[in-house]
Amino acid sequence: MTLPRFYPIFDSADWLARALPLGVKLVQLRVKDHPEAETRAEIRTGLALARKHGAALVVNDHWRIAIEEGADWLHLGQEDLDTADLPAIRRAKLRLGVSTHDEAELARALALKPDYVALGPVYPTILKQMKWHQQGLERLSEWKAKIGAIPLIAIGGMSVERAAGAFAAGADVVSAVTDITLHTDPEARMRAWLAACA
Repeated sequence: MTLPRFYPIFDSADWLARALPLGVKLVQLRVKDHPEAETRAEIRTGLALARKHGAALVVNDHWRIAIEEGADWLHLGQEDLDTADLPAIRRAKLRLGVSTHDEAELARALALKPDYVALGPVYPTILKQMKWHQQGLERLSEWKAKIGAIPLIAIGGMSVERAAGAFAAGADVVSAVTDITLHTDPEARMRAWLAACA
């Protein structure tokens, strides 16, 4: 499976409404710490926007809502894997992406036959406190050698300027968060990303 090479992650459907008209074709909605009704409304809006623009929306974490709302894609972190109903996810034919940070987590992910594997943080990240320090480009190359044809997503501290190095190291897709959301002109930054990943 060939995925679009640019994969931004946003925490609200408002961001999707800004990104998708620019031509973003793969995007994750990562809604945290909201009541379930609000989370569901965000995901429902996000799915409608993605369908309107012919894009794939990946729902982070909320597997029950993803199934109930008819999502096509789900992303699970390692902690999420502990509680998710994987047989139900498979029955719903959700495509699955999994976060990995070390060899044990990669082995666990590969046992699930995921549709992509994410490795991070490639560079130091300000998004969240993590026990892993930067993985570096060499680790991307190692991971790609291990996973073969499964798409590899580079995440963590990624910027337009760092994208080429990640692709050269073996990443199939590069993911960005704060490089866009904290930028003075997010739309211009997303256009730069799309050009860098074309």
